[in-house]
Amino acid sequence: MDNIFRALADASRRQLLDELFKRNGQTLTELCEHLEMTRQSVTKHLSILEDAQLVVTEWQGRSKLHYLNTAPLGEIHDRWISKFDQHRVNILQLLKRKLEEEHNERHDND
Repeated sequence: MDNIFRALADASRRQLLDELFKRNGQTLTELCEHLEMTRQSVTKHLSILEDAQLVVTEWQGRSKLHYLNTAPLGEIHDRWISKFDQHRVNILQLLKRKLEEEHNERHDND
């Protein structure tokens, strides 16, 4: 997971992931068209994203296509983010019950 967090720490790499999210399966040339960095820099960032398994590649003939792999992000969500989401859900459920109780009490008094 450290590789994933390291890869996501850089704004240029997040931008690459955003571009792949918009249109998956792009070549290096296509990705470079959307970014203000050299081809060499894009290649370096893609390599880091591949090491973190956030990007996977596939050769189609002479073209190397890059694809977003969301599985590692799902693992981060399951391990870290969902813990905090559950707390919010519990609070909202508690609030809903309180409001329903107040609503029922008002109607019982009518």
